[in-house]
Amino acid sequence: MKKGLNIVLLLLVFVLLSSISCQSWPGATKSPDPNMIVEVTTSDMGNYPSNTQTNMNNSQIGLVSSFPDENVSVPVKPELINVTEVGSSVVSRVYPWAECGIVRLDKTMPKEVGLNTQFNYTITVTNLTDTNLDSIIIKEQAPINFKLVNTNPIAEENENELIWNIQALGPKATRQIRVSGVATSVEPLRHCTTVVTPVIPACASVEVIQPRLKLMKVIPTNALLCDLIPVKYIVSNVGTGSIPNVRIVDTLPMGLRPADGRGELVFEAGVLTAGQSKEFSIDLRASRVGNYSSRAIATSSTGLRDESLETSTEVGLPVLSISKEGPEKLYIGRPVTYEITVTNRSDVPARDTVVEDALPDGVTSVKATAGAQLSGLKLIWNLGTLQPDQSETFQVSYTPTTTGTIVSDATATANCATPVTATMRTTVTGIAATMLEVVDVEDPVRVGNRATYTITVTNQGSAISRNIRIYCILEDNVKYVSSAGATSSTVEGDTVRFLPLGSLAPQSKAVWRVVVAAVQPGDVRFKVVMNSDELTRSVEESEATHVYE
Repeated sequence: MKKGLNIVLLLLVFVLLSSISCQSWPGATKSPDPNMIVEVTTSDMGNYPSNTQTNMNNSQIGLVSSFPDENVSVPVKPELINVTEVGSSVVSRVYPWAECGIVRLDKTMPKEVGLNTQFNYTITVTNLTDTNLDSIIIKEQAPINFKLVNTNPIAEENENELIWNIQALGPKATRQIRVSGVATSVEPLRHCTTVVTPVIPACASVEVIQPRLKLMKVIPTNALLCDLIPVKYIVSNVGTGSIPNVRIVDTLPMGLRPADGRGELVFEAGVLTAGQSKEFSIDLRASRVGNYSSRAIATSSTGLRDESLETSTEVGLPVLSISKEGPEKLYIGRPVTYEITVTNRSDVPARDTVVEDALPDGVTSVKATAGAQLSGLKLIWNLGTLQPDQSETFQVSYTPTTTGTIVSDATATANCATPVTATMRTTVTGIAATMLEVVDVEDPVRVGNRATYTITVTNQGSAISRNIRIYCILEDNVKYVSSAGATSSTVEGDTVRFLPLGSLAPQSKAVWRVVVAAVQPGDVRFKVVMNSDELTRSVEESEATHVYE
């Protein structure tokens, strides 16, 4: 009974062994061909009849051994296969076992060798898996009647044992070892080879992560009061793993707001994977000049936090001033010159600065400082950027053609600056250039006859001559007879006085005549005196007349 129980247990063991799946073996491939599953040594070959070695086929692989006391048969793995080629024999074995092999050993030996004659044989190792194998150890036990000549690669020798350590063998790769030696006696050579295969562990990896938030805030360091100020927030995961529920918050200083007037900016970044960055942008506007500073904070639901560096923006406003200088009075027909100066009175640059000067009507011969462009009735200078405290000066000149008051405006503008204007008023007046001319009609004049004097006043100027007053002085050689002309006259002794002429237009004439009688021979002087409102001193003119007997 006990003997039967042992047989049953042995049978179960064989059945279980044969049913184990190789799929659980890491890196295992399909089972090799059954012809290539057993270890064979050259000494074993001599124990088989020659017909067995040459005629063994696949039907002989599944040998059955019967226990003598039971009618139970179990499969027994064949231990010997000899694949014969001409002049050599090849034996193979799969390690660590046939069903789950990861390495196959193929050994090619000559069938016969001569005594004291060098011969060669090879050992080939093949990786049957799709993975790299490390540290494959091959051991060759040489018989005592074998003298080693050399190996390639070189083997480590330990008495009669040769050892090769293959550090790495790639997927499906093959490595061959060549051995040369000499048989020193006629006894059969028994070379036994074993392979120590690497252990392929079942590994499970657990990622160790260290996520880290990084927040950067970008804002211009300088801006103008009228500008939109762009702000950019860049939040990044510069560590490993993911960061959930990332949020950015920036509490803005007073006076700096977005279009909707919020004092606190909030951006939801969501999940940040390793190496991922997200960017958010918004435009702000300042309500006054000054410096605005703040820090943004990035947080997550896992407690991670990072602050940006403090950013500062200096908000300024360009302030321009302009002046225009020139004469307050001018005579018509004379050129007038104005000097225009524009200055940046602020501590920020004034970009796109432009100066315009309006030309009055009725002027000719317009001249200006280089760079001016005439557009309609305006002279324009494009200055570009005017730096803080920088000034530019221009000149413009022209000739008025009419009298009156010239009103001339010069205006300066720049980006974000309030326009400024300078006004210059110039009174243009004419010149009343009156000319006095006295001519005697008869010369010489006989005593007892009459002489006529013509008095002509001409306004050669550009303005009206007003309140022209004429009087004549007679000498004793002549006697007043009559007078006529632009105004009536009166006689007071030897003086003939004409009533004032109220006005005399430019390029106009006024004529008076005085008739006298010659009463005494001699060289007579007829003297005329003229005054007007424009004259600061009298104009005198004398005409000589010869009176004879």
